[in-house]
Amino acid sequence: MAASEQHYTLPLPSFSKPVKLLIVVAPYYKDITDQLVAGARGVAAACGAEVDLVEVPGALEVPTAIGLAERMAKYDGYVALGCVIRGETTHYDTVCNDSSRAITLLGLQGACIGNGILTVENREQALVRAEVAGQNKGGGAAAAALHLIALSRAWAAGDRGGMGFRP
Repeated sequence: MAASEQHYTLPLPSFSKPVKLLIVVAPYYKDITDQLVAGARGVAAACGAEVDLVEVPGALEVPTAIGLAERMAKYDGYVALGCVIRGETTHYDTVCNDSSRAITLLGLQGACIGNGILTVENREQALVRAEVAGQNKGGGAAAAALHLIALSRAWAAGDRGGMGFRP
C-alpha cells in the first residue's frame, strides 16, 4: 500500500526574485479541495511565493484556465488542484485522462505546472491524500511548480547548475 511507502522529497528551492503562483482549483468536492489549497498555500508561503487563486467548474476546465493565464497574465507557475472520484460510468476515465493530458501538453509548451488533481477510487482515499497533515498532495503540487520555476530560471540565466548533459 502506498501510504506505508517511504518517499524522497526534494528540498524546496529558494528564489532571489519574487515568485508569483496561480492556484487553479475545481472545488467540486470542496472539503477535499480546501485541504489541497491549504497545503499548496503553505508550501508557497515557505518559499515566499505570492499566490492568487481562481476556481473553475471542474477538472476539465483547470488546464484551460492555466492556458489562458499563461497567455494573458503574468505568473511564474501554476498549481492545478481538484479531485475526481470514480463513479459508475466511464466519465471518470475521460476526466482523469484528458485533464492530465492537457496539463502535460501545457507543461511541454513551457508552463511550470504542479498537478495536484487527485484521481481516486473513493472519498477516503481522497481525504488521506488531501489532508495537509497527511499526504499533502496540494503542497506537493505547489512544490513541483516551484521546482520547475527554479529550473526554468536557472536555464534562462544560462546556469545549468549541474543539471542534465553538457554539450
